[in-house]
Amino acid sequence: MLSPELIALVMFGLLVVGLFMGHPLAFVLGGTAVIGALLGPGERVLGIIVSRIFGDVLDNYTLIAIPLFVLMARFLSDSGVTDKMFESLRLMLARVRGGLALAVVFISILLAATTGIIGASITVMGVIALRPMLQYRYSPTLTTGVIAASGSLGILIPPSIMLILMASYSPLSVGQLFAGAMVPGVALGLTYAVYVALVAVFRPDMAPAARAEEVGEHSRVQLWKMLGLEAVPPLVLILGILGSLLAGIATATEASAIGAFLSLAIVIVRGKFEWRTFFGALRETARTSAMILFIVVGATAFTGVFNISGGLGAVQDIIRGLDMPAWALITVMMVIVFILGAFLDWTGIVLLSFPIFLPIVQEMGVNLLWFVVLMAVVLQTSFLTPPFGYALFYLRAIAPPEVRTGQIIMGVVPFIGLIILMVLAVAFFPELVTWMPDQLYTK
Repeated sequence: MLSPELIALVMFGLLVVGLFMGHPLAFVLGGTAVIGALLGPGERVLGIIVSRIFGDVLDNYTLIAIPLFVLMARFLSDSGVTDKMFESLRLMLARVRGGLALAVVFISILLAATTGIIGASITVMGVIALRPMLQYRYSPTLTTGVIAASGSLGILIPPSIMLILMASYSPLSVGQLFAGAMVPGVALGLTYAVYVALVAVFRPDMAPAARAEEVGEHSRVQLWKMLGLEAVPPLVLILGILGSLLAGIATATEASAIGAFLSLAIVIVRGKFEWRTFFGALRETARTSAMILFIVVGATAFTGVFNISGGLGAVQDIIRGLDMPAWALITVMMVIVFILGAFLDWTGIVLLSFPIFLPIVQEMGVNLLWFVVLMAVVLQTSFLTPPFGYALFYLRAIAPPEVRTGQIIMGVVPFIGLIILMVLAVAFFPELVTWMPDQLYTK
């Protein structure tokens, strides 16, 4: 039997090799767990792992919220609300320098608060905003950067699937995490808007205003009426989900069911319901949920073997042995999360790092809610950092050939800097995280 330190080294080495060979994360995690069990405590430990999977994953009712929120996002996309809202906001802001980019940011914030599915958000915004922005002579770097970064806000702004998974693997409730992430998430979106406005002022060639003939014949009253009508369904959806959850009326699972029901009602009321798209939404929900569940099962097996073999304790002892003050140790953890974000998706990072980091953070007496939300802000970068930033691949798939991959990568660099700036703001001002939960949950 190998020593715990050697087990940790071998398992992480196999994980890295498997990922760079291009194998799916779920199978790399599960396969590494089997190999680690054979090299370490023996094959009998696999029975314990199977029992743990059934107990920690398949009986975890909080995870039911994930497929329901995925289904809600698909229904909302089928309703066409986002397209109409963007069109009206685009016409209102077209004559403002940077107006189209600002419309992308504002619609993405609203979309993040009603979906939480990054792929859906970026794809929808890319389809409806990418070509119009390029036609209005926006810089390809600013265009792709603002769509990718704004579309990734759904990982942070509630209802976020990532926050639900984080709550499932921590002592925190979904409501606490939703309340704690609300202010940093919206503030980050507004930071993107401020950046776009500054670019429009100092680099007007990157974000020009539209000419009068490009805008069309629409009065301000007509545009405000159009925007108001199209904004009602998403606002009702936000109130139904977050209102019921934060008010303590519903649990996360019940709130997700409310969201799925309301989004289906929006599709029906708007006359967009078709059986073909309905069954398509069910199939897409099944695929997305199965992918997430496979990763959760693989990560549960990996961390289970890692823990039983002593590798988890060995890594924690190494971190404790760094003999750093709490702030320096947390900085090291966030740097590790940032680096992992360039190679893993957020699911794997959360499931692999929580068992190692959270016990140490609790030992230091650090506010666990603040730490988890801080980590959630850092994980925004996991969608933008090359070589494996998913937002980059989503945009590459829908961008026209004249937009080069290098332009997409350069476009997200300033927004990665803005995320780091928000990380520093949350680090130095914990009240950004703790204020709302204190108001809602402290008697």
